[in-house]
Amino acid sequence: MDEPTSRRFDTRQAADYLTGEGYKTAPATLSKFRCIGGGPEFELWGRTPIYTGPNLLNWARARCSKPRRSNHANDHQPVLPTT
Repeated sequence: MDEPTSRRFDTRQAADYLTGEGYKTAPATLSKFRCIGGGPEFELWGRTPIYTGPNLLNWARARCSKPRRSNHANDHQPVLPTT
């Protein structure tokens, strides 16, 4: 469970937080995922959804691919240095 002192973000603040961390996200994206599922974990404070930084970052990182060296579909072998 998150620490009780974790900062909480509303939808707009959560989108700004993710964007500031390098994961460009619009508030509408978070709203859509709240409706259809697949978004970051959130709590409700009354009727207001609130997010924590760790939950937002975990969600964003899970959506990223592994590091790649090209956009080629078969880019799954390591690139060996030439001698």
